[in-house]
Amino acid sequence: MANSVLLHTARDLKRASLQHDAPLWARLAEYMLKPSSARRNINIKRLGQLTKADDTVVFPGKVLGTGSIPHRITLYSFSISASALSKIKEAGGTAIAHDVLISQNPTGKGVVLLG
Repeated sequence: MANSVLLHTARDLKRASLQHDAPLWARLAEYMLKPSSARRNINIKRLGQLTKADDTVVFPGKVLGTGSIPHRITLYSFSISASALSKIKEAGGTAIAHDVLISQNPTGKGVVLLG
């Protein structure tokens, strides 16, 4: 049985995709509806290697706190560990919810999808 929060989030992402003609949000909704065993994990160190300063990053999985991040990012992830969140905040970055992400980037332009 699927989590009702995930279902509502996927519905919101699909609506945003249709409303703003943004295929990124539809792809993210598809990732969200996959089984949790199919989702990926990424360490904060690897996230720092794959991104640049001030990137807006979407990772459809869990962000773990191993390592450190050398620059500021804005992150949306399905799940994030407490240590990863504190390291992102120490670097000056933020973790945001899907509705904030969509309102800031309605068409998905400038958003980096990892995974």
